[in-house]
Amino acid sequence: MKTAMSFALCLAVVVLFVGKLQVTEAVNCSPLELSSCAGAIMMSLPPSDTCCRKLKEQEPCLCGYIRNPSLSQYVNSPNARRVANICGVPTPRC
Repeated sequence: MKTAMSFALCLAVVVLFVGKLQVTEAVNCSPLELSSCAGAIMMSLPPSDTCCRKLKEQEPCLCGYIRNPSLSQYVNSPNARRVANICGVPTPRC
C-alpha cells in the first residue's frame, strides 16, 4: 500500500514537471510581448486584460528579464510588481 502511494506521488511529480517543461519550451521569450503593459508599468495605469494575459504567458521568462541589465529596472520596479500582483502573476524567485 505504501509503495503504491509513493509511486503515485512520484508519478504526479513527474507529470507536473514534464508539463511545466512543455509549457516553458512553447513560450517565445520576448520582452516586446509585454508592450501592452507599458502604460501600467510606466504611468501607473490599471493593466489591461491583454497585459495580464501576456504577462501570464511570459511568466517563465521573467527571471531572464530580471537578469538582463537593460530590462531589470522595468521588470523589477515597484509598478511592475504591482501590475503582476493585480494580474495574479507571482513574483519570481530567481
